[in-house]
Amino acid sequence: MAQAYMQETGRDGTGPERAGSRARRLMDQWRGRDVWRRGVVLAVLAALLGLLMLLHTHLPNKVGNLGSLTETFLPWLGLGIPVLLVLAVLRRSATALVALLLPIVVWTNLFGGLLGDKSAKGGNFTVATHNVNAENPNPERTAKDVAASGADVVALEELKPSAVPTYERALASTYKHHSVQGTVGIWSKYPLQLAQPVDIRMGWTRALRATVKTPQGPVAVYVAHLPSVRVKFNAGFTAGQRDSSAEALGRAIAREPEKKVILLGDLNGTMNDRSLAPITSQLRSAQGAAGDGFGFSWPASFPMARIDQIMVRGMEPVSAWTLPDTGSDHLPVAARVKI
Repeated sequence: MAQAYMQETGRDGTGPERAGSRARRLMDQWRGRDVWRRGVVLAVLAALLGLLMLLHTHLPNKVGNLGSLTETFLPWLGLGIPVLLVLAVLRRSATALVALLLPIVVWTNLFGGLLGDKSAKGGNFTVATHNVNAENPNPERTAKDVAASGADVVALEELKPSAVPTYERALASTYKHHSVQGTVGIWSKYPLQLAQPVDIRMGWTRALRATVKTPQGPVAVYVAHLPSVRVKFNAGFTAGQRDSSAEALGRAIAREPEKKVILLGDLNGTMNDRSLAPITSQLRSAQGAAGDGFGFSWPASFPMARIDQIMVRGMEPVSAWTLPDTGSDHLPVAARVKI
């Protein structure tokens, strides 16, 4: 009877034999010429995705600022990779899997360095910047949240004139020196000199420049809020005024006599956006050099892009991070540098 049972078990295909046959069937599905013939459309989509990321600088800006729009959300194109990977596996297409190597390599080359934590210990100067939102319902709370970061210098953008006294009162105990120019302001633990507006071709003041007298020497600090951009169905990515202001701000920074420079503010654009080249070509991103991850800051409810920037020249970024939600539509960002 024992012999009969063993023979019957073998005929039923249970146990190890059933698992083995299942694995063999899966292997058989990935053999033969069909695995190279299937999924041609998926392979083409993978190649196009890789080429789009690889050649994004060649996308024209003359039609709806298509290049800048793509570059603003460029990291998110990587989401297409796992989608195509799943479809390629379900389709059992070796051709699609090989084609996926292109977008994987390109995305990793562009953004792989941002995935790790590059922060270090040390530094002797901490700064923070925050677009507080003109319609902020609780400016006092926002001011105290930013001050709690421990920053030596705080820059605020989109200051509503009627709310400025509230920010001044809330920050007075921590920051003895401040200057508000138009809708932007700077608060500092160290003395300020030569605080003055910077013309960025807007018709009203949304940028300033001040010298901060730190214990390590003078530092020129720029605070800027570049014009907003819009995505319109009939006009594309409307950023003409933003681009003009970026050029004006870049010229002001190029003329700066101080060797140590920090730019704080809402630039309404990412470091990948070619239209910010007049600025980004002169300064180094603290987040890119010493941050943890992408550091997305907008919108606060679901951050998708880092448009709030801390950029430096003549000093070394040590660490950079985003701060918790304060009630604004932006997250504050902070960095520590070594002067």
